[in-house]
Amino acid sequence: MDLMDKIESLAKRRGFVYPGSEIYGGLANSWDYGPLGVELKRNIANEWWRFFVTSRADIVGIEPAVIMNPKVWEASGHLAEFIDPLIECKKCHGRFREDEIKIPRSARDARPSNKIEDFDKDGECPNCGAHEFAKSRQFNLLFKTYLGPLEDSSAQVYLRGELAQAMFVDFKNIINTTRVRVPFGIAAVGRVFRNEITPGNFIFRTREFDLMEFEYFVREAEWEKYFEYWLSEMHRWTQHLGIDKKKLHDTDVPKDGLAHYSTRTVDIEYDFPFGRKELYGLAYRTDFDLKNHMKKSGEDLHYTDPRTKEKFTPHVVEPTFGLDRSVLVALLEAYTEEKVSDETRVVMKFPYWVTPVKVGVFPLLSNNEDLIKEAHGIFKNISGHFVAQYDDSGAIGRRYRRHDEIGTPICITIDHDTLKDKTVTLRERDSMKQIRVKSEKLLEVLSKIFSGEEFLLLGKEVK
Repeated sequence: MDLMDKIESLAKRRGFVYPGSEIYGGLANSWDYGPLGVELKRNIANEWWRFFVTSRADIVGIEPAVIMNPKVWEASGHLAEFIDPLIECKKCHGRFREDEIKIPRSARDARPSNKIEDFDKDGECPNCGAHEFAKSRQFNLLFKTYLGPLEDSSAQVYLRGELAQAMFVDFKNIINTTRVRVPFGIAAVGRVFRNEITPGNFIFRTREFDLMEFEYFVREAEWEKYFEYWLSEMHRWTQHLGIDKKKLHDTDVPKDGLAHYSTRTVDIEYDFPFGRKELYGLAYRTDFDLKNHMKKSGEDLHYTDPRTKEKFTPHVVEPTFGLDRSVLVALLEAYTEEKVSDETRVVMKFPYWVTPVKVGVFPLLSNNEDLIKEAHGIFKNISGHFVAQYDDSGAIGRRYRRHDEIGTPICITIDHDTLKDKTVTLRERDSMKQIRVKSEKLLEVLSKIFSGEEFLLLGKEVK
């Protein structure tokens, strides 16, 4: 079983991610986040918000609407340019993005064009292996829907394909209602929708997903400085998330692959089990969006420097982070198999802040009322401060293994000595070391552990 199969199996078995609509046979590339998955996802989103928004003075946040006036997408160029080339296999009628068709590098490099005869000669269908394709055609990625009871062209709207446009449309409101000054950013986290031709690889590419991104408004002369600065900050975030530096690669997107609004984009790629693919992206959008919205709406979206009274259109540097891809990479990086006493231990070694459950609370025996009562009291005290799980099912060793598999950093066991001297056993996930701690000191000790003071778990009793 390869790593992706192991992750997908564990995700379902332990309640991270379930197949969507499963009891009705599912829906292609539709996924539901389970009890652990939703906590993991929120931890990443909340920490991203703290990391890039609330801990800074130069970035403010918004929560924009999913459905916007369709004129927004016309002005932004998405109706004309937000497209993928679609190609169809003549044999099995599978439909794919053109870049998903396998063509040997030598043949690809030698091709003078994307003519259909090139695909018929060198391309291979991912489904059936055939080499005959229908002519490539453009496919718009925006989801169409209707606003109101009538389904006609006057009521047609689109589900947002990116978060960015709300930040440009709200630019004037932000300037008028806050004291931000260029350079500054507008951030958002939320669901976007793209009618992808070939989604796949678990939660890597889906038709609805969450983005975390911000538009950082700068003077044109300073865009390169801020581009490099935000690339560095994005890498600082990847280290905070626990990603191995060796698996990350900065790739400049070639000019013919740039989005219609960008003059430079760097993809931060990750070595997934299925190949090197984009994890995050950093784009220089120039003043494309603000200028187009000024032209189409008639609104003045210039910025006036309050000190010099200089009036100009800011340029934009845009860091974009896929939240679902962040979850997937967190799972991949955490997954560890270790040999312990002639058996394999599966442990999810998340950074402590990422893990969905911080503390497991166990009575040593599930049929001892005194231990159960004491354990419930400790659980109640802890759960108001840390996400905790009470577990009294099965032998204590099996409970440890269950919590290893979901990444719980600290497990607390209440035993017979607890009833005598009010001490409990703390067991740490990665080292499996155990220490005895006074019940009354638990919150203090846990607070120090989760703030990074790891010396508390070196095997010494905390008094």
